[in-house]
Amino acid sequence: MAMQVGGDGGDEAPISDINTTPLVDVMLVLLIIFLIAVPVVLQSVPVNLPKVEFKPTTTKPENVNLSIRSVDGQTCEVYWELTRVNAEDLLNRSVEALKAEVERQEQLFGAVDELPEVHIRGDINTPYRCIGGAIFTMQRAGFARVGFISEPTPKGSIGQGN
Repeated sequence: MAMQVGGDGGDEAPISDINTTPLVDVMLVLLIIFLIAVPVVLQSVPVNLPKVEFKPTTTKPENVNLSIRSVDGQTCEVYWELTRVNAEDLLNRSVEALKAEVERQEQLFGAVDELPEVHIRGDINTPYRCIGGAIFTMQRAGFARVGFISEPTPKGSIGQGN
């Protein structure tokens, strides 16, 4: 507690300053209570998150390999294997490739066993609209599985467990 002893000229007037020590004590106690109680009160929907593991890509001849890049950050360049294609050519080629693979599987197995996949290699500096447009075109053509090809981080680098 604060106490004023003596004074200016011996005046015995009451002190009009508010003692804030009890207020600060109460606020600190409330802060500690909230810090302990808030994590208990937070609720979330239970979700099983996937375990991330490195899975090597199985390259099959019927899979479609696309490379997408943007040299100037504005124009999108899409390559089917090594051939550059525009959006219309990409749609036409993908429809033809999927139709040919379905016919081939029906002749060999009598039914469609497994549809081919699309593997996209996108340059790190490519705008998302370029890659998103290619994904949309391939799904529009009938490809159900679209995957991304990436390079694994070297062991011991930041963000990689040893």
